[in-house]
Amino acid sequence: MPRLMLSDKHWSKLWPIMKKAGIYFKPKLRQTVEGILYKLRIGCPWRDLPPYFGKWNQVFKRFNDWSRLAKLKKIFTLLAIDPDLEWEFINGSIVKAHQHSSGAPKGKEAGIGKSRGSNTTKIHLAVDAHGMPIDFDITGGGVHDCKQAPELIERLPLADTIIADKGYDSEPLRNKIKQKEMKVEIPRKSNSLIGNEDMDWGLYKYRHLVENAFARLKHFRSIAARFEKLKRNFEGMIYLACSYMWLPL
Repeated sequence: MPRLMLSDKHWSKLWPIMKKAGIYFKPKLRQTVEGILYKLRIGCPWRDLPPYFGKWNQVFKRFNDWSRLAKLKKIFTLLAIDPDLEWEFINGSIVKAHQHSSGAPKGKEAGIGKSRGSNTTKIHLAVDAHGMPIDFDITGGGVHDCKQAPELIERLPLADTIIADKGYDSEPLRNKIKQKEMKVEIPRKSNSLIGNEDMDWGLYKYRHLVENAFARLKHFRSIAARFEKLKRNFEGMIYLACSYMWLPL
């Protein structure tokens, strides 16, 4: 039997949340969820799922439907209900797109772009003061952090302080954060005439929390390398991984 990821305690907590998200009980539902988590962890093709989880195409159909109907996002939203909003950290990380991720149907958004060396996707992630994920965006790998950050910050719950690296050094972005009455801890670039005398470098050191969150997400091979053709399905994988991080809390 393949290694499973959900203990009885985890399942007893997850099942009521799935019901609130509009996923109702069906025979072998837990096996289906374990099959999707197995795919998330291993990164194998759907066709190579072990028979223990049932027919691979049925497991994929469940995952595809839950992604399309935003039910996986709803599960994450219901789990991440009590973030520590003293600080919010944002950052981006590039993921290489495997050749199996090519060939999305015409008219469907893929979220894959050209960057140095190959096709890539970028995950723009926000975490709370404990390093737990609270929101994210998916773009092509060539999209600059500053370009996507305003949209992400607009959706974030209000925090005391936003912390990011110098890749986010942009006056329009700083102004947007200040308009939401949040403090900004973003170091200015070396060619800045203003300088960094107002930086709280002690707080900035905690920016490793968002890097740690990326490290935890990329333990899942379906996130460390992108295999999904559609942007919404890759987002579904990330929502699952983020939900799994919140599940024990």
